[in-house]
Amino acid sequence: MSKLSFYTWQASHFVAIRLCCGLACWLNVMTLRANASDQPNIVVYLSDDHSQYDSSPYGNANIPTPELERLAADGIKLTHAFVASPSCAPSRAAMLTGLIPAKNGVEANHTTVRAGTPSLIRDLQKAGYEVAAFGKVAHGRDVSDFGFDHVDGAAALDQLGKKVTKFLESRQVDKPLCLFVGTSNPHVSWTAETTFDPASVEFPPHHIDTPSTRDHRAAYYQEIKELDAFLATLRKLSGQHLGENVLLIYTSDHGSQWPFGKWNLYDYGTRVPLITAWPGKIAPGSISDAMVSWIDLLPTLIDIGKGTVPNNLDGRSFARVLLGEKTTHRDLIFTTHTGDGNKNIYPMRSVRTQEWKLIHNLHPEFAHTNHSDLDRRPMAGAYWTEWAQRAKNDERAKSIVGRYFQRPEWELYYVKEDKWEQSNVFDGPANIQIVATLKKKLADWIRETGDQQTVHAKPRLLAEPQRWHPEFFKPE
Repeated sequence: MSKLSFYTWQASHFVAIRLCCGLACWLNVMTLRANASDQPNIVVYLSDDHSQYDSSPYGNANIPTPELERLAADGIKLTHAFVASPSCAPSRAAMLTGLIPAKNGVEANHTTVRAGTPSLIRDLQKAGYEVAAFGKVAHGRDVSDFGFDHVDGAAALDQLGKKVTKFLESRQVDKPLCLFVGTSNPHVSWTAETTFDPASVEFPPHHIDTPSTRDHRAAYYQEIKELDAFLATLRKLSGQHLGENVLLIYTSDHGSQWPFGKWNLYDYGTRVPLITAWPGKIAPGSISDAMVSWIDLLPTLIDIGKGTVPNNLDGRSFARVLLGEKTTHRDLIFTTHTGDGNKNIYPMRSVRTQEWKLIHNLHPEFAHTNHSDLDRRPMAGAYWTEWAQRAKNDERAKSIVGRYFQRPEWELYYVKEDKWEQSNVFDGPANIQIVATLKKKLADWIRETGDQQTVHAKPRLLAEPQRWHPEFFKPE
């Protein structure tokens, strides 16, 4: 080959290589753009202290929530959604990290994630999303630890509407959006003027019917009515600014601040609404009884957003459940509670199947107390004085109040039929095998996850009745 021919051959190959590289780059860009066009915008609407049982899509006609009903009609209602822990900080940290409280460090309420704990918000960003948080999404100063692109902490509904509207109207980012919007409803205090008649409210079977309880219940209803109405605003805004390809989710961080709700491992504290719609993807009017946990929520969003879900999480995607491709997700739900400041010091753990729940109260020598019975603030827990007075000469009230403060070490409920967990069948001779099986599963999980079963503050002991006993009506 002549020198001229060699140089001609070399130049042609160089051009070919550059063309191939350019074509590969172009194909990569086109693929990324195609994927981006398939990525939905995501809106996650979070409420604060809303039990699944307290809304009409889940069977409570006393608390009409027509917007939640419309969302369920447009998409899918999950009937067995549970939080990782029934207080604000642990629940939200578990959602945002995909890790249980013992692993991310947020066990007691008002604590923060352990240094170095990864945030799944960054995995959404790696998938190409802008991620914004308005209102109460994370808890307290924790919100800055999770890496949102935009944060605004105002959580009152009137402020939320204005701020989200302004953000969406001025947004010029050429990325899909994952928008978290968290209201403070229906967290206490329930101060809005209620439109509900206290005479017409209902009660769970483990509550005591008193005038003050009815007033509080009516005020609680109002908070739920208002958060439901805001869902219509949020759906309208997302339609105007984000188009049709929007995945919208409504859920709550745990149950409400009622006795046997928040700060407890009964379903009234841990089982939450989870309703989601995605036009053209989720079949309208779907219902699923697949068991899912809040630690699964962000892995699901990352999966749907075509990101890479980290493989070292406790949570895992239930996207195929939403899309109707699967009918099951988890066989077991594990839930933990440690406590909340110096008001609630009562660590407990539970394991739940579709049919059974086993609760381990780690320190049955402690008195179970919390902000409601100790503080007794108006429109938060003031009804407790009437409960304590009623318990002095009413056997049913005495039994409810006694059960509230003093728990056995183990509780077993056939939750398939005992919705309110009223019959503890732990000692039933027919249940020896189910007790043994669930005890082992719970013990294995505690060991495998490194749960130290922490007592975070000085407890109130049952042997010190002056610190908790209902005979003493004045708060501490």
